Amino acid sequence: MNAIGELDRHRYLALSSFRRSGAEVTTPVWFAAAGGKLCVFTAGDSGKVKRLRRSSRARVAPSDARGRVQGTWRDATARLVTEPASIERAHAALRAKYGWQMWLADAFARLAGRLGRRAWIEIEVSANRGIVS
Repeated sequence: MNAIGELDRHRYLALSSFRRSGAEVTTPVWFAAAGGKLCVFTAGDSGKVKRLRRSSRARVAPSDARGRVQGTWRDATARLVTEPASIERAHAALRAKYGWQMWLADAFARLAGRLGRRAWIEIEVSANRGIVS
């Protein structure tokens, strides 16, 4: 099984991005595979978005909802996506994976006026494995 398929079996992903100082910051996120990449959404003003604007360097590993890593870290490249077709493909993949939970997250975001302020992240996973945790 390839890295994307192996990761997509899990419900959560630990996504690490890096501060200017080089310090690693890890966050658990929902994710889904689409087009050979992993797709993630987050608040447009989140720290991970700010860090990814500076550097596309990232690491990913399967995790639980609290971010406790449950597998091998993999090096990755992450970029913010703004193309409507890519966003729709990512959103469809997340809706397919999370079903009613994604519907509920969308409904609350719409009610709070945050739906249009989401940032979409596309992650390309390296074939190289990182540190085993």
